[in-house]
Amino acid sequence: QVQLVESGGGLVQAGGSLRLSCAASGRTFSRLVMGWFRQAPGKEREFVAGISWNGDTTSYGNSVKGRFVISRDNVKNTVYLHMNNLKPEDMGIYACAANPQVNAGLRSTYDYIYWGQGTQVTISS
Repeated sequence: QVQLVESGGGLVQAGGSLRLSCAASGRTFSRLVMGWFRQAPGKEREFVAGISWNGDTTSYGNSVKGRFVISRDNVKNTVYLHMNNLKPEDMGIYACAANPQVNAGLRSTYDYIYWGQGTQVTISS
């Protein structure tokens, strides 16, 4: 089992920045593929970013590419999502996800087994 706890969400003005954190426990973090997804009201869950177990490979959704950066700290057992130049359409519940298979894909919800509860990001225009 892997437990995931997100933090860092909140209210920010359009054009601002936020950093989300996801703390993992229960398995060897350095062997987990990690990802971030978001869901806005009435919309399907959307891939935001993913990172390989060693951090060598990252992937981003088209709508956030160039504005968001995913990173991980395998000492702190935490994955981060640095969000810059936030737009109203970035609003939603952001959840992190994990897969203990080191060769797992990064972009699909089906690539992940464990999910956090999510943290709300609200953008004011």
